[in-house]
Amino acid sequence: MGAGAERSGAGGGRPTSRDVARLAGVSHTAVSFVFNGRAEGNLSPATQERIRQAAAQLGYRPDPVARGLRRRRTAVIGLVTDEIASSPFAGRLLRGAMETAWASEHLVLTVDSGGDPAKEDAAVAELLDRRVDGIIYAAMSLRRVRVPEGLHRTHSVLANCVPDDDSLPAVIPAERAGGRTAARLLLEAGHHKVALVGGQDDIASVERLRGFRDALRAEGVTVPKEWVVRTGGEISGGHEGAMRLLDGADPHHRPTGIFCYNDRVAAGVLHAAARLGIAVPGALSVVGYDDQEHMAAFLTPALTTVALPHRAMGEAAARLLLDAIDTGRTPPATVRRLACPVVSRASVGPAPTR
Repeated sequence: MGAGAERSGAGGGRPTSRDVARLAGVSHTAVSFVFNGRAEGNLSPATQERIRQAAAQLGYRPDPVARGLRRRRTAVIGLVTDEIASSPFAGRLLRGAMETAWASEHLVLTVDSGGDPAKEDAAVAELLDRRVDGIIYAAMSLRRVRVPEGLHRTHSVLANCVPDDDSLPAVIPAERAGGRTAARLLLEAGHHKVALVGGQDDIASVERLRGFRDALRAEGVTVPKEWVVRTGGEISGGHEGAMRLLDGADPHHRPTGIFCYNDRVAAGVLHAAARLGIAVPGALSVVGYDDQEHMAAFLTPALTTVALPHRAMGEAAARLLLDAIDTGRTPPATVRRLACPVVSRASVGPAPTR
């Protein structure tokens, strides 16, 4: 930085490190030590505190570009995702990643590929050209993914997806455990006639069903084959599945509890129950999955659900990436599964006595 720029603080411009040094009564080198992470062992705690107080008084912030050049870093990480614009969960994952990065003085540069592999490759190439310190690749629905070209050339972590070649670390929801949690919600309320509605052959559907059956099997409860109704992931699928199970069925031989693939499916189940005059939760308990914002809490009744940890995934992926950047070591290509917590509301009640 030129001498003119260094003098600008005294003339009313942006305060500089030399202004901080003068106010704290220390050398310019001492200020540099504090803001470059080299103070320990070189300066006493009291001196460090005096410098930080002077910086706070002046409103001084280190120049991130200059600091990045010294460290050969940019203090920017990239985030490439497939559907920010259309996913109701994107905001949570982004907030988790961005706030974790910000706490470590990093910015997040985000690119939405729209799920186009060519755009993903181009986005990664552009981020590498801008010399980001690392990249998070996130999918908004859990799946195995082709690793975009170039992702192995920098520190990289996957969020809500797993690489098809198992070559990179990934942070995903513990879907099977979430399925067990949903089943236990119904079992603990006394339900033994339980069904599953919605989903298809994707990873999340398969894992949630496995977990659901795990918990029921442990209690000696079996789900009749015809009570696992795969009808997709939309409200219409939930309505269709519930009508198959409930319309015209003998109340003594129909499910008293339904676990839904997601909250949209659960909305369809609640609509079908209302049409058929089946009280929820008096005669039927319903458990959703996702805790979808602006939806689950506003259904009638408000939906008990198993939440997807999107914010926690963003936080964990960013922390894993920042640790790799700080240490210079690539983390092992393992899959970390985050718990899916219960959000209890009003759609689950005691099993009816019949």
